[in-house]
Amino acid sequence: MKKYECTICGYIYDPALGDKDGGIPPKTPFEKLPDDWTCPVCGAAKDMFEEVK
Repeated sequence: MKKYECTICGYIYDPALGDKDGGIPPKTPFEKLPDDWTCPVCGAAKDMFEEVK
Protein backbone atom coordinates (compact mmCIF):
# COMPACT_ATOMS: atom_id res chain seq x y z
CA MET A 1 0.00 0.00 0.00
CA LYS A 2 1.18 3.48 -0.87
CA LYS A 3 2.11 6.12 1.69
CA TYR A 4 0.93 9.71 1.37
CA GLU A 5 2.53 12.90 2.67
CA CYS A 6 0.80 16.05 3.87
CA THR A 7 2.09 18.92 1.73
CA ILE A 8 1.49 21.35 4.60
CA CYS A 9 3.35 19.76 7.54
CA GLY A 10 5.09 16.66 6.15
CA TYR A 11 3.06 14.08 8.10
CA ILE A 12 3.22 10.68 6.39
CA TYR A 13 0.03 8.60 6.33
CA ASP A 14 1.19 4.97 6.47
CA PRO A 15 -1.66 2.57 5.71
CA ALA A 16 0.13 -0.19 7.64
CA LEU A 17 -0.36 1.91 10.78
CA GLY A 18 -3.65 3.66 10.04
CA ASP A 19 -4.58 6.63 12.25
CA LYS A 20 -5.33 5.34 15.72
CA ASP A 21 -6.36 8.74 17.11
CA GLY A 22 -8.61 9.32 14.09
CA GLY A 23 -10.29 5.93 14.39
CA ILE A 24 -8.69 4.54 11.21
CA PRO A 25 -7.60 0.92 11.65
CA PRO A 26 -4.28 -0.41 10.34
CA LYS A 27 -4.24 -1.66 6.74
CA THR A 28 -6.64 1.08 5.58
CA PRO A 29 -5.47 2.39 2.18
CA PHE A 30 -5.44 6.16 1.73
CA GLU A 31 -8.11 5.89 -0.97
CA LYS A 32 -10.49 4.31 1.58
CA LEU A 33 -10.15 7.10 4.16
CA PRO A 34 -13.38 9.06 4.70
CA ASP A 35 -13.66 12.23 2.61
CA ASP A 36 -13.76 14.30 5.80
CA TRP A 37 -10.57 12.75 7.24
CA THR A 38 -7.92 15.38 8.00
CA CYS A 39 -4.22 15.35 8.81
CA PRO A 40 -3.86 14.42 12.49
CA VAL A 41 -0.98 16.89 12.89
CA CYS A 42 -2.12 20.09 11.15
CA GLY A 43 -5.75 19.44 10.16
CA ALA A 44 -5.15 19.72 6.40
CA ALA A 45 -7.80 18.22 4.13
CA LYS A 46 -7.25 14.90 2.39
CA ASP A 47 -6.69 16.65 -0.95
CA MET A 48 -3.54 18.28 0.50
CA PHE A 49 -1.75 14.91 0.48
CA GLU A 50 0.52 13.60 -2.26
CA GLU A 51 1.69 10.06 -2.90
CA VAL A 52 5.19 9.36 -1.58
CA LYS A 53 7.38 8.26 -4.49
